[in-house]
Amino acid sequence: MMSKLVHTLTAPLSKVLLASACALGLSMTATAAPANTSQHATLSKSSPVFLGEGGNYPFSEAVRVGDTLYMSGQIGFKDGKLVKGGVKAETKQALDNIHTTLLKYGYQKSDVVKCMAMLTDMDDFADFNNVYKATMAKPYPVRSAFGVSELAAGASVEVECIAVK
Repeated sequence: MMSKLVHTLTAPLSKVLLASACALGLSMTATAAPANTSQHATLSKSSPVFLGEGGNYPFSEAVRVGDTLYMSGQIGFKDGKLVKGGVKAETKQALDNIHTTLLKYGYQKSDVVKCMAMLTDMDDFADFNNVYKATMAKPYPVRSAFGVSELAAGASVEVECIAVK
């Protein structure tokens, strides 16, 4: 009898609390889980896999964590030296280097979700953008661009990307 009375009193009270919580923008369920159960979010952690070497430099070419590939920044290096031709040629080569890295580790350009571009002269942004647009495909990855004072090896541009399968 007492349990019916408690249920009769608490059911309407639960509905009032739920309505009040919703009015406040809170979210809750109408029925509570039994006290002896607990719900925990299941987190899956994947250890990073360091790929390739930076040659004489102290960094990895890329790091894979789960399905995500984080790539080191690329400049317009070909055969161990910076390509000639300014920002357009350097951008094209940097993006070709990124494409080579993607393919090497089983990814494609379409897997790229984020890029960051660094330019030593923001007046070169339009030229950079034209080469980028011609090399990458829609839908374009999200991107940031920064003006910097200097880049390694006297490069005009460096591009860093993240890809996800």
